[in-house]
Amino acid sequence: MKINWGKVVDCCGLSSLMGDSSELENNTSYTVSVTIREAQLQDIKALTEVLTLSFHPPKGWLSFFQPILKLGVYEDLRSRLRGTIPYYCCFVAVEKTSTLTKTTEKVIGTIELSLKSGFNCHYLYISNLAVIQSHRRQGIAKQLLQQCEEIASKWGYDTLNLHVLDNNYPAKKLYLSNGYQVSETEVTWPNWLLFRSQRLFLKKQIKTHD
Repeated sequence: MKINWGKVVDCCGLSSLMGDSSELENNTSYTVSVTIREAQLQDIKALTEVLTLSFHPPKGWLSFFQPILKLGVYEDLRSRLRGTIPYYCCFVAVEKTSTLTKTTEKVIGTIELSLKSGFNCHYLYISNLAVIQSHRRQGIAKQLLQQCEEIASKWGYDTLNLHVLDNNYPAKKLYLSNGYQVSETEVTWPNWLLFRSQRLFLKKQIKTHD
């Protein structure tokens, strides 16, 4: 996907990942493309920003805990990316901005796929799907989900699974519109007593490679 834009606006404070933007401001002709690839160790810092801002946005007094949250996210990511976990993949959506003289990259989304153990079974599980605020509703989350389907099919699995909160309407709409179906509603006593949203367990049947 290639888009010709006159100006790139970064609404999530991640402009430092793109380097100096002065050339873009002075150059009215440049190309922006979005690609999906496997995450690399050098992506950890950018991925930490994307995940922290998506799942733990700074609000009020909670903003004081941002450094601690970021550190935890960073260490968890580094452990997974440096590990040798079988049937694990982390993908990133990368926005490439090309001018006449250089190309810069910016991580704008991510998703993880891993093998989980259940009752007498193993299943593929999607987690940490996130796209930065300024790039949502552009089909990027759908591309990340499709990438997971491709990998799951190559691994020989015909089902993908994930959780979503019942009151997370945008995420729930995304999954349902992409073929996921509610398999189970998880009711826990703490959530019921505190009137918290229930977790839904969703599944999707996919085609496997012959």
